[in-house]
Amino acid sequence: MRIEQIDLAVVRLPLIRPFQTSSSRKAHLDHILVRVVADGVEGWGECASPSDPFYCPETTETCWHVLHDFLAPMTLGKPWESIEDLAALYKKVKGNGFARAGLEMACWDALARSRGLPLHRLLGGTRSEVLSGVSLGIESDIGAVFENIDQYLGEGYRRIKLKIAPGWDVDVVRRVRGRYPDVALQVDANSAYSLDDIDLLKKLDDFDLLLIEQPLAHDDIIDHVKLQAALKTPVCLDESIHSADDARKAIELGACRVINIKVSRVGGPLEARRIHDVCAARGVPVWCGGMHEFGIGRAANVAVASLAGFSLPGDVSGSDKYYREDVVEPPILATRGAIAVFEGSGLGVEPVPDRIRKNTLRAATLRAGA
Repeated sequence: MRIEQIDLAVVRLPLIRPFQTSSSRKAHLDHILVRVVADGVEGWGECASPSDPFYCPETTETCWHVLHDFLAPMTLGKPWESIEDLAALYKKVKGNGFARAGLEMACWDALARSRGLPLHRLLGGTRSEVLSGVSLGIESDIGAVFENIDQYLGEGYRRIKLKIAPGWDVDVVRRVRGRYPDVALQVDANSAYSLDDIDLLKKLDDFDLLLIEQPLAHDDIIDHVKLQAALKTPVCLDESIHSADDARKAIELGACRVINIKVSRVGGPLEARRIHDVCAARGVPVWCGGMHEFGIGRAANVAVASLAGFSLPGDVSGSDKYYREDVVEPPILATRGAIAVFEGSGLGVEPVPDRIRKNTLRAATLRAGA
């Protein structure tokens, strides 16, 4: 295949309710949608990077720069037959996983459509549905947390994840566990703690948590080894894992017992599948995290999460939890805490051009030979 055209658009969607983590608060999200035309076949991807550098070094602006000035020129008009061939065209680009994921995702979509296959089948997925949990942000009071949990448990979601931060941690988890003794519960710190907080984090062992996600620095593996040795609760690494090699090293060192695979953050479905395979070979469970993706990125997450090793409910929840109107049809919805894997060709969802246009902040078109 050859990519003849790449369209980039920064699209802003307002969130139904603001989302607070240990590092930032969001009322809307700006994601870059990537449209490719390869051998006349259209494919769509999504770059779901945050707008600020508080979760990771990448931002919407850096992703636009890398996509527009490097990834597009390195791939336009060049032949490729597989995604491995495609990735080899820009192998000199270090890091920038969110930017790479946007382009790679679009090419997976085009490749699957050209073969008349759903993406999950091209990836080797085996599940017909993906079990879904929800991620709840930090709130101003515990009553709002209870209200949200009641709503989502009533909708059938299989797991609750609480964002935690210093001052909003042990007491909140204690009160949630006291009210919901049987719910599958986990917490996510987004790198808010250090080894000085071991005694505090050990208190979370009392609450029968599925896991504690990324308690220490975003780029750390070594200190997590020390922390995991001190805890009964499994540590789950997220931000620290950028590749299959990172996953292998973390597992071999004992830094974690679970890994969260975020398709957008690790560079796309190809590296996500490689991380999955490393963990499956070592008996380490994985689950699919999310970046509040719009429907395009969310559909890719569903396809990846259909792989056999994704044994824990992920953050791939219905888009109606975040957005009043998504940019795709059909809408991505959870039924009794599960999302059906799409059987249409490619991603299995169709972008709605009018919705994309009315929410676009910036756009560019790049063509081969131009």
